[in-house]
Amino acid sequence: MSDSAPESVPAPTAEERVKAILEQIRPYLQQDGGDLEYVGFEDGVVSLRLQGACSSCPSSLMTLKMGIENALKQQIAEVKEVVPVP
Repeated sequence: MSDSAPESVPAPTAEERVKAILEQIRPYLQQDGGDLEYVGFEDGVVSLRLQGACSSCPSSLMTLKMGIENALKQQIAEVKEVVPVP
């Protein structure tokens, strides 16, 4: 047995948590021929680029706001908004 204390693993940053959740959401978009690209996270705002079928879908803003934004806000307090980028 070692007398040294176990090394603590740093908690994931908000950005790392955002990316992890987006990876969980991505398969649902891909099922319908779409995808997303993570662009950035600054001052509580997540920037995403919708791709494939999602880029031209009339419901893409609804997917972005009601689906992705809600999922992120529920799990990460630092997230204030999700915005699309061209």
